[in-house]
Amino acid sequence: MNVADAMTPRSEVVTVELPGTRDDVLTYLQERGFSSVPVIKQTDDGEEYRGLISREDLIEHPDEDQLALLLREVPTTSPEATVEEVAKLMVDAGTRRVPVVDGELVGIITVTDVVHAIASGEADGDAAVGELAAKDVNTTYVGTPLTVAERELYYANVPYAVVLDDDGRMCGILTEVDIIEVARVVEGEDDTGDSIANQDNDWMWEGIKAVGNRYIPTRNVEIPAEPVETFMTTDLVTVSRTRTANDAAKMMISNDIEQIPLVSGDELVGVVRDINLLEAL
Repeated sequence: MNVADAMTPRSEVVTVELPGTRDDVLTYLQERGFSSVPVIKQTDDGEEYRGLISREDLIEHPDEDQLALLLREVPTTSPEATVEEVAKLMVDAGTRRVPVVDGELVGIITVTDVVHAIASGEADGDAAVGELAAKDVNTTYVGTPLTVAERELYYANVPYAVVLDDDGRMCGILTEVDIIEVARVVEGEDDTGDSIANQDNDWMWEGIKAVGNRYIPTRNVEIPAEPVETFMTTDLVTVSRTRTANDAAKMMISNDIEQIPLVSGDELVGVVRDINLLEAL
């Protein structure tokens, strides 16, 4: 299966244009739930592809408003490349979306597009997920402020956290999409002060307030400080070791998710991420 058969064509790709602002990107990511957005510029010679801007770029550069300074260069591919070739490219480059360029931007192929190919049988899906799953699981506590949980995702360098209750049992999952959906752009505010937590909050300490301050300088992306349980998904989909990549791909597509906790009985033993399915191709 070639990239041209799996990609989203340019006519259906929503882009942002230079010059533009972070508001344009944030609105797009919130509405679509994507991890990044392609950036183009109109020139006398036509449309030029310039790069991608991701969720992380918005949060990690809170004072920067101009898209040109938020751009990230990622590898590109051609329509003739195979799905297996682009899957390897995504894994090696650590990117979820690869622009498809043939002189100009002709489409974009995502991890989800490759997962669709695995689910449909167009790409190999015979491997058992027990062999593909990550054994190191990123977790957070159900009562953690969302501002802190976002930092936990960032430092763990994964887009999710399995949420644990008071007994240490899995009770939900939090993703980058959940966070970006409730983020908002704040202007004209210099300091959050005690807005991150009040004096009666068990999570009130200087580290929390420092995290809060980084999110709201004069112009920034503000993330609510309510506990994770307010934003997490509680209707969990899980998978066992013996299920195949094809099975997991179908579950991801039907439930619109990017990772599935791996369980043995009631015990959490790993996480199968969509990128893990690509690693088997």
